[in-house]
Amino acid sequence: MTRSEFRFFHRLRVRWAEVDMQKIVFNAHYLMYLDTAVADYWRALALPYEEAMHRLQGDLYVKKATIEFHASARMDDQLDIGLRCARIGNSSMQFLGGIFRGDQLLITGELLYVFADPATQTSRPVPGPLREILGGYEVGEPVTQVRTGAWAQLGADASPIRTRVFVEEQRIPADLEWDADDATAVHAVAYNRLGQAVATGRLLQAGSGVAKIGRMAVHQVLRGAGVGEQVLRSLAQVAHDRGDREVVLHAQRSAEGFYRKLGFTVRGEPFEEAGIPHIEMAAPLPLAQR
Repeated sequence: MTRSEFRFFHRLRVRWAEVDMQKIVFNAHYLMYLDTAVADYWRALALPYEEAMHRLQGDLYVKKATIEFHASARMDDQLDIGLRCARIGNSSMQFLGGIFRGDQLLITGELLYVFADPATQTSRPVPGPLREILGGYEVGEPVTQVRTGAWAQLGADASPIRTRVFVEEQRIPADLEWDADDATAVHAVAYNRLGQAVATGRLLQAGSGVAKIGRMAVHQVLRGAGVGEQVLRSLAQVAHDRGDREVVLHAQRSAEGFYRKLGFTVRGEPFEEAGIPHIEMAAPLPLAQR
């Protein structure tokens, strides 16, 4: 087994609590590493696990988990856990994993899951949409699609995400979240391959040749999976196509690093908006690729 067999990797660093007196990882932790990678694999599929399984009317249960030891990981090692869906049977799914330190293979593993009725835990056939998502991801197909359009087209899908993120999670008063700009803005919504809306944002005209992006919201469990960047780039492309030369936004300070990586720079001094620290940031159009 080599690294080239995997397109998905989860990275972690071995911590003190995971090693013995010789600073070698306890054997049981390798299964934990694989299990952690599985959780991140679902994020890579843009599938909020609980909501996705509810829509698929089932859940996944581990039937078998095995590991084979080749070498030991040690304290402070940076490990890459490769994972791939190798086979889908009638009701089962086989995942193969490899734990690497650099190019050195330390551990191989197999995780066998059964798709089942969550009430009775009796097996069910793996749903066709889930088969397509897993198979598509493994051959490099995109896991999301971003649609842009007016509020009349996308508002029904954008609204629940914004409510969940801004009103419920960040406790922004609802009367500050909803405004008349929604009616004139260009909206973007990212959908996973189950058709679930997982991220949104909107585009306004701030001035001649200047676009303003705002209301960027991503499903909590999918942050860091690249979905927000797809929404941002889609809106920036709309702005560029209509002739705008620059895009500005009011970034929450906690998201400043995200925007910096996409080429935005700080403009002006920090300020509060809806009780949350913000900073204005700007970038030329088109946005640079990375």
